[in-house]
Parts: sequence; structure tokens; C-alpha cells
Amino acid sequence: MTAAPGRVLTVCTGNICRSPFLERALQAELDRSWGPGAVEVASAGTGALVGHPMEDQARALLEANGYAADGFRARALGAALVADADLVLTATRAHRGKVLALHPRAVRYTFTFRELAHLVASLTDTDLAGAASAADHLARVASLAAGERGVGVPLSDADADIVDPYRRPPEVFEQMTTQIMAALPAVVRALGKP
Repeated sequence: MTAAPGRVLTVCTGNICRSPFLERALQAELDRSWGPGAVEVASAGTGALVGHPMEDQARALLEANGYAADGFRARALGAALVADADLVLTATRAHRGKVLALHPRAVRYTFTFRELAHLVASLTDTDLAGAASAADHLARVASLAAGERGVGVPLSDADADIVDPYRRPPEVFEQMTTQIMAALPAVVRALGKP
């Protein structure tokens, strides 16, 4: 019997810019690390434009970074999605609050994307070793990251959040992309196969 896949959920507002960018980038990187099917990355929005494809500028920047947006459709965030996840990564602290309002027990495994990158940056290879499956590994990383909260210099909202580019100028989409791509290596190192 094969182990159940690890599940990561990414969350933003409309589910057409930030969270699909995170979903597709993380899925590609974790497929490279664990092999396809070991980790499932999905996304949803707190005010989702249900059924919409990824926003054109966000899609272009995602593809420029080597990831695919094909077949993406926005969906609404619900409590079951949060409960089924091993790790929830939000675009902002406000989104994190909305996730926790739906499923308070998710406090142990819900972080902003940039917060997680900050919290796992000091973890060693030894810290990350030892999980039997991808799902176990995601749970372990969430636990280790939660243990780092309150240690060291706290992040400001500006450093924890990913800027919302929706209906804003191209430079805001570039800023979103820069924020995501700067945090991605630390997150992938932590979530990838040890």
C-alpha cells in the first residue's frame, strides 16, 4: 500500500494571482524532489473568482519563471480543504486569520508563505531528516516551523505578506513575483525530500 500524498494548500483572495503562482511553483519543485504524486499542492481563495483562469500578468510571470498554469481554475476556500491539508500557506497574515476562522486547529500548520521561509531558514539537514513519507515530512516541517514562532526577530506584515497585484500596475506583479521567488528556495529546501 502506498502512503497517502502530502497535501499543501495555498490561499489568497481571488485565487487567480498569488495562490495559483504558489501552487504551480511549489507543485513543480516538489514533484522534482519527491517524484510526481507524493505531494499534492492545491489553492483556493477567501473571495475566489470561482472558475476563472489565472490572471494574465501573473500567468506570464509564472511561465517566465519556468512553471505552467495550464488548466488552472479558481476555487473557493472551505473548511474541508483546510482540514485535509498537512500544510497551509497563505499570501498574507489576513488570509491566515481567515483560514483559522474556518478551522482553528489549523493554527499548528498554517503560515504565510514568506513567514514559513523565514522560520525554516535556520533548520539544518539533520532537523529535516527522518520522515517516512512526504505527508509525514510536511507535518514535521510544520511542527518545526511552529516551534520557531516567537524565536528571533519577528517579521513585520510587510515582510510576512505577499503584495496583492490584482488590478494594479505591472510593477506590482513584478514585486509579487520577486517576493515569491526570493522565498521559494528556503521553502522548497524545507519541504523537499531530505
